[in-house]
Amino acid sequence: MFKLPSSRDVALWGSASLVFLVSMIAGHFAAQGMNLIQWLGAATSVLGSITVAVAVRVWGPEEA
Repeated sequence: MFKLPSSRDVALWGSASLVFLVSMIAGHFAAQGMNLIQWLGAATSVLGSITVAVAVRVWGPEEA
């Protein structure tokens, strides 16, 4: 039977997808050529998405 994904599963896969997507976009624009400010922005966005992914995995379960 089909089981609906829990919100935790959605958060885990969503954060992993976010890291992949942001890295892919940053790499695409890096290949086209970016200046220093754009590089810093891309690095900040990649590190931010990694931070979200780590926070989702480290955050403890809610207590009832």
